[in-house]
Amino acid sequence: MTKETECIVKAIQAIPPGRVSSYRDLALTAGLRNGARQVARVLHTVSQSCRLPWYRVVKADGGIALRGAERELQIALLRAEGVEVTDGGYVDIKRYAV
Repeated sequence: MTKETECIVKAIQAIPPGRVSSYRDLALTAGLRNGARQVARVLHTVSQSCRLPWYRVVKADGGIALRGAERELQIALLRAEGVEVTDGGYVDIKRYAV
């Protein structure tokens, strides 16, 4: 795992239950100025092996980026932690952001 990947993984692991963070904010936390896509790539490649709380990561506007069954799973997992998600798939980022 690269140092950048490790920083991203640690930032994702630090999101507490009932809270969310955006791809952009995680990238900044990991020291990557333009790394939102890199955060998405890390989530896609290592989330299962590192047991990351992938569902706590949303778009900068609070939207759910996933589609289909994965989207529904993410919404269900967030709601199970007490995060309010609109029917349109948005989280109040100001209220729930880390």
